[in-house]
Amino acid sequence: MKKFIYIFCISVMSTPAIACTGITLHARDGGVVSARTIDWAESDTNNIYTIVPRGHVSRSLLPDGTQNGLTFTAKYGFVGLGPERPEFVVDGTNETGLNAGLFYFPDYGEYPKYDEAMRDISVADLQVVSWILSNFSTIDQVKENINNIRVINIYPNSSTVHWRITEPGGRVVVMEFINGTPTFHEDEIGAIANSPNFDWQNTNLNNYVNLHAGTAEPLKLGAITLKSFSGGTGLLGIPGDFSSPSRFVRAAFFGNMVNQQQNSESTIPVAFHILNNLDVPFGTTYNNNRAPTNMPSGTQWTIASDLANKVLYYHTMYNRTIRKIDMNEINFETVPFQFAPLDDVKRETIIPVQIQIAQE
Repeated sequence: MKKFIYIFCISVMSTPAIACTGITLHARDGGVVSARTIDWAESDTNNIYTIVPRGHVSRSLLPDGTQNGLTFTAKYGFVGLGPERPEFVVDGTNETGLNAGLFYFPDYGEYPKYDEAMRDISVADLQVVSWILSNFSTIDQVKENINNIRVINIYPNSSTVHWRITEPGGRVVVMEFINGTPTFHEDEIGAIANSPNFDWQNTNLNNYVNLHAGTAEPLKLGAITLKSFSGGTGLLGIPGDFSSPSRFVRAAFFGNMVNQQQNSESTIPVAFHILNNLDVPFGTTYNNNRAPTNMPSGTQWTIASDLANKVLYYHTMYNRTIRKIDMNEINFETVPFQFAPLDDVKRETIIPVQIQIAQE
């Protein structure tokens, strides 16, 4: 256990490997879809889904590799996705429809210093999503209780993270630890990425005040008239690189410009199409083709959660077929705690087209 934690946490210090992006979409009938990518280019992790029943007891990992931190019992059952171990839920939704997810936040966040005397209330940052989903049904409940725990790094020098929390009614907040203190930001734009802090990302949107949906109007320039080569030139100048600020800009504009769908079920495919624009092609975040491993994508999986209907959808870098976990089919009172790989087989589903051959 301790060796795994050390290797995993050392890896998250490498900023080029980290590039997660999230969006929130609203349907006309009030439905809400919380969606995001999970980008991890250091290694091909064993990605899993976890089903947690009511009454499941969790205990937080500590920097010494033991599980002697805060003990918490699930008031609510939930389903989540994450890497390697069921304790590390990166994004999930509980049976009340509350969604929570973590996003790496290197160089800008700071947790309280780990204090051995306070280990009974210490929670590893990679387990905060599980703590939220186990205990709460609203954002305000999280805010009221966050100071009752101490969020810590499992390994002291690893990157910090920040969190997005979404209610089924559409309220979204971003929680960041600044100078050891939890800070909550109302996310009215429905976008999140990594560093810098959320306030800075919102302010940076002002640099793109010229962008708009549609096609730019012709412009008379001296004796000639400039015209668009194609549709969509209203977004000419939107940043296309994979830095966190640029991904935040794309997420904010695409998420707010897309055609609003009638319900959350029809919004799910739209969410995946938007996030296709935020997939990180593998190798682009490394110099001179020096990526440490060879994978199909730097974006290992993408999830879109229908919070009203409590259905999770995902696809992976190995298989773009969208799969779903319908929480309505789960009895969280009786279902056993379980976890399983996101991909049964790491291979793309390719279906041959049946061609009718003319008879002679």
